[in-house]
Amino acid sequence: MRGSTEQITNKIIMEFAKTIEMFGLTPVEARLFVYLYLQETPQTLDDMGEALGKSKTSMSTSIRSLSDANLVTRVWRKGVRKDLYEANNQLFKTFMNNYVNRWIEASSHQKDSLETIQRELDQKNGENTSEIVNNLNDIIDFHKQVETSFRHLADES
Repeated sequence: MRGSTEQITNKIIMEFAKTIEMFGLTPVEARLFVYLYLQETPQTLDDMGEALGKSKTSMSTSIRSLSDANLVTRVWRKGVRKDLYEANNQLFKTFMNNYVNRWIEASSHQKDSLETIQRELDQKNGENTSEIVNNLNDIIDFHKQVETSFRHLADES
């Protein structure tokens, strides 16, 4: 019975990890998150490495990324000297907040960079065709719309 439960768990990990990867996580980070999410108790780096067949160093790097994204939390348990980690349980909210914030940051950064190019074009005045200026304006407007849309999503959550 244990073997079939383990096989089912591994299938769940592999399939759900595909979804989680769409939020910008590496395959190892995604599998690690799903593994922790499925566990009833917090896990050590050794537990994680053994379960996923990865080194403790790989688990440490991945857990740090997941922690930075607020997807996992380090927990304390009396009498346990090793660090323990568990997945944050509010899946939708956690992933959407992380994803939306990345899009806001990226679109804002790109918009700022494009506006810098626009200022350079304005300083050179007649050297540029109006077609380039029009296309650049459309691209900047696109980034503004993306940023506005994701800010709206962030405000709703």
